[in-house]
Amino acid sequence: MISLITYDITDPKRLRRMHKFLKEYGLNTQKSVFECDIDDNALKSIRKFCRAELDLADDQVRIYKICSRCINKVAISGQGLKITQLDYTVI
Repeated sequence: MISLITYDITDPKRLRRMHKFLKEYGLNTQKSVFECDIDDNALKSIRKFCRAELDLADDQVRIYKICSRCINKVAISGQGLKITQLDYTVI
């Protein structure tokens, strides 16, 4: 499933850790925004990382699941890549 992950993190060290962590899951399309094609296990890993590594009193992470029907309606103005759901098989 395509997920849009946005974050607002107050501490520069935690901000860098979050950015580095999310690079393993998706594409950094804007500052503090990642678009990820992930499964439920990856989503659980991201949520676990947030609970363990962030200050949830000061920091904020939002995860929006985008359905396959809605992803085709994404409009981009200016530069940018459009993420589409990937169909692949691991051999």
